[in-house]
Amino acid sequence: MPSRSDEPRRDATGSRRGSSRNGGAPDERGGEPGIGGISDARAYTPRGRTVRDGGGRAEQRRSPRTSRTQDPFRPALQVLDGGRSAATRAGARSGAASRRESTAGRTTVVRTVTDRTPRGEAPAGTPRRRVGGREPRRGDRPAAPRRPARKAPRPPRLADPGRRLRLGTALALALFVAIGVRLVVLQTVDTPAYADGGMADRLRTVPLPAPRGAIFDRDGAALAHSVEARYVYADPTRIEDIPATAQTLSPLLGMPASDLAEKMKPRKRISGVDSQFEYLARGVTVARAREIMELGLPGIAVHRDERREVPGGDLAANLIGFTSLDMVGLEGLEARYDDLLHGEDGQRVFEVGLGALAAPIPGGYSRTTKAKPGSSIVLTIDRDLQYTVQRILSERMKAVQGSTGAAVVLDARTGEVLAQASHPTYNAAKPQASDPTDREDAATSFIVDPGSVHKAITFGAALQEGVITKDTVFPVSNGIRKGDTWFRDTFPANGKRMSVAGMMAHSSNVGTIQIADQLGPERLLDYQQRFGLGKPTGVGMPGEAGGRLLPVQEWSESSHGSVPIGHSVDATPLQMAAAYAAIANDGTYVQPRLVKETIGPDGKPTPAEEPVTRQVLSPKNAAELRHILEAVTTVDNATGLSAAVPGYRVAGKTGTGWRLVEGKKQPGEVASFIGMAPADKPQYVIAVFVHSPSGGGGRVAAPAFKEMMTFALRHFRVPPSSDPAPKFTVFP
Repeated sequence: MPSRSDEPRRDATGSRRGSSRNGGAPDERGGEPGIGGISDARAYTPRGRTVRDGGGRAEQRRSPRTSRTQDPFRPALQVLDGGRSAATRAGARSGAASRRESTAGRTTVVRTVTDRTPRGEAPAGTPRRRVGGREPRRGDRPAAPRRPARKAPRPPRLADPGRRLRLGTALALALFVAIGVRLVVLQTVDTPAYADGGMADRLRTVPLPAPRGAIFDRDGAALAHSVEARYVYADPTRIEDIPATAQTLSPLLGMPASDLAEKMKPRKRISGVDSQFEYLARGVTVARAREIMELGLPGIAVHRDERREVPGGDLAANLIGFTSLDMVGLEGLEARYDDLLHGEDGQRVFEVGLGALAAPIPGGYSRTTKAKPGSSIVLTIDRDLQYTVQRILSERMKAVQGSTGAAVVLDARTGEVLAQASHPTYNAAKPQASDPTDREDAATSFIVDPGSVHKAITFGAALQEGVITKDTVFPVSNGIRKGDTWFRDTFPANGKRMSVAGMMAHSSNVGTIQIADQLGPERLLDYQQRFGLGKPTGVGMPGEAGGRLLPVQEWSESSHGSVPIGHSVDATPLQMAAAYAAIANDGTYVQPRLVKETIGPDGKPTPAEEPVTRQVLSPKNAAELRHILEAVTTVDNATGLSAAVPGYRVAGKTGTGWRLVEGKKQPGEVASFIGMAPADKPQYVIAVFVHSPSGGGGRVAAPAFKEMMTFALRHFRVPPSSDPAPKFTVFP
């Protein structure tokens, strides 16, 4: 089969099949010139119009040499042309023969395309194609040899709609699967993160205060404990009228309206969230809280709280101390053992609605951390004895217009503090109205020059070192010079031989200095430290003073006379009481203590740590020293006769010293008496110190001791002494 030429197909007359350029000859459909066929489609331009639609445009030409048409739709038209009828194909073959016959007489075939005219009308001035010979034109060249016909290219393969549909369906399914997977992730894996993102705006936290532990006396009587109360709080986000609300609550809470309004102002927390909880008042009684809730104020609510209650008011107030409204210990034992008493607060965190629905959401987030109650402590204090000692001290101080006083009662065997009173004092239930100096514990912060009560330490060291015995006698002059200072006795011996018991009874400065000269300053300082001077006792009171001892290298010539008789020595009443307790306890020093045991939240008691003990004097020397001290309350004209307790043997010593504040001597004097009873087998030691700026303390200390010791012996049912007090000779 011969190859198809790229030339346009022509009919038997030589014209292109279906073209209207055949001189207007009618076609097979109606003999009308220029009507449709495939040629009209071939004349279609890329811009969607036929050449004929262009009006008077120049005719398009195509050279026979052109191997293929410039029509961009020719491939598609060839596909359509492939389906023409057999008659049409026959006409094409006859037309091809006619073209071969006329080829020899022409050199160039010119094809023109004219505008399409309406059916039945011949276009004006349309040039006709010459089929026969024509006159040769100038410049015409001989026709080129005909190229061999090429095989028509295969028609393009049309797109498969089924394939496109399958691809589109797959893409849609993939998109829906991706969306579904993302939804599953959001609803399962990322749910907590997104839920928590808005949770903070709906959460409310309500503190659950831990019940504070109580403070009991040795018999379980409450000295300070917590009672149920209410706290009033505000939610600033819900308060509608702050000034009006503050004005309404002011008389009920006893607070200025301006202070309440300041607390109700909206504010943000550190996290940037609006605060929904602000304390307005703590420790409000249950009845008063009920009145507040009946008002129905928006944004105001109450919750369970506790309030510290001190049943005794000023009873042991300087020991116990007080707490803040937040139940934090501020002074005294409340501050010292705050970590033990406070416990651990809990809290309730729950989800609430917003606006008018600000209530817990049923089924919403809710978490409660239970509060852990604090432990309680049991003191060694006896409530009845504390009350009596405190009352006696207060009355005696008022009689002499004393400024500061302290009284300590110790159990000589255990070191337990049975009573510890201070003057002045305050009401621990209402501490805000008190002066800071009134709240000090004088027994541990009152630093004094102990004076003559220190002579018992000098005599004890001399007995233990063998310098003297209870029967030692030597001459005592009326005065002695040390450095540039003269030390004299108030009871002159005039150089007579005087017993050590007589020296103690009349508080001889000269005799004591002579004994200290034989003892030496190094050994005296050593025994001062053994008796517990120069450092805090560790009784458990915050801010306890340690006193000060003068190092030997700092002694002057006068120090050899002042230190043995209790001057140039700084000590507290509790330190001196503990030193005398060592004498009463057969020479064994026992560290004083205020806490007997602790009681945990489960009610299980835990004994306190054992106190520090050490042997200072031998039991024999301690007994001899007690024998010497008995002369103070029995010898005629002795300094401590007013301290004697009928029916009981009493050993002790009076003293007169000075009060020191920041190392400076204060006006007036400090009178003291420290004694023990029964002297033959001591049970209790009582120390009384009174500072009186105008003097007269000596008329207070010994009589106060007598009253306190009398009550203590009867209170604890100590039987009277069976043996009478020994007889002493002052000048053998």
